[in-house]
Amino acid sequence: MTTAIIGTGNISGRLAANLVAGGQDVLLAGSDLKAARTLAASLGERAVPLTVDQAIDKADVIVFAVWFDTTKQLIAQYGDALVGKVLVDPSNPIAPDGDGGFVKTIGAEESSGRLLAALAPAGAKLVKAFGTLSADTLTSASRRTPEPAVGFYAADDEAAGEAVAELIAAAGFDPVRIGGLDESIRIEVFGDLHEFGALGRAVTRDEALAAL
Repeated sequence: MTTAIIGTGNISGRLAANLVAGGQDVLLAGSDLKAARTLAASLGERAVPLTVDQAIDKADVIVFAVWFDTTKQLIAQYGDALVGKVLVDPSNPIAPDGDGGFVKTIGAEESSGRLLAALAPAGAKLVKAFGTLSADTLTSASRRTPEPAVGFYAADDEAAGEAVAELIAAAGFDPVRIGGLDESIRIEVFGDLHEFGALGRAVTRDEALAAL
């Protein structure tokens, strides 16, 4: 299974580092190839910088670690090139509210996971994952002992969900499926299973199952 991470920002860098530490090879791509090369160089030989075209062509699993609107554009741009691939959405579409907080940039009852799944071509399988924890927590809670922190995910397709669960485990978290994409809003920002929702932190499996 070949994994590509599209994006070279904070989340993508932390996730790539976790996967490399877990023995995974990753393809790194973004609008700025120089940034992808710099990030790859910091992670060692398991991280390979490519153009977005190359990464999407070679990958089986594609993590869109970019803004929600950018992911929409990429899905529209690459269309049929995504057929047969697993698409991972960690996005949390929010913006400053002008009062020191944040507000969703989609409807209050809408989920970016469901919206993006509806845009994906038939034959591409979308999984919601890697967006429940902040960038800092992705680093600090990875491979936590004695009880690992949970990485929640939502998937309609069983095989796609299992593939992403393997990546969650490789990244140093205990994968817990919350259900299908109709539940994905729960693991997006303001959702009850998000770090900044009711849980307030990375949780153990027992705590996660109790919250479900």
